[in-house]
Amino acid sequence: MPNVPKDLDVAKRAKVIEWLKTEVIDQVSRLFKALWEGSTARVGDSLASLIMSSYILGRRLGIPYRELDDLLIEKLRKHRQEGHQLEEWYQDISALEEHMRKR
Repeated sequence: MPNVPKDLDVAKRAKVIEWLKTEVIDQVSRLFKALWEGSTARVGDSLASLIMSSYILGRRLGIPYRELDDLLIEKLRKHRQEGHQLEEWYQDISALEEHMRKR
């Protein structure tokens, strides 16, 4: 933005980050309500919105989408190696890791 003063750009960026943080909280709230109501469609929509908001928040904070994917894969690998309970019980960690690697 060549014509925008730097302090306005910084203020706008800070405002967007604050707004995205509220979006994440809002989506968690919507997810909990959908779970309470037992609405599978709303649960899926809330989870998708939460993931989307998280990715965009990460990008606004300087973490590219690919880097966030790589960080998630590394965290999954670590949890799998450490014997996370969800891996032991359901193999959720390795299933998600495989899904992320195939994307």
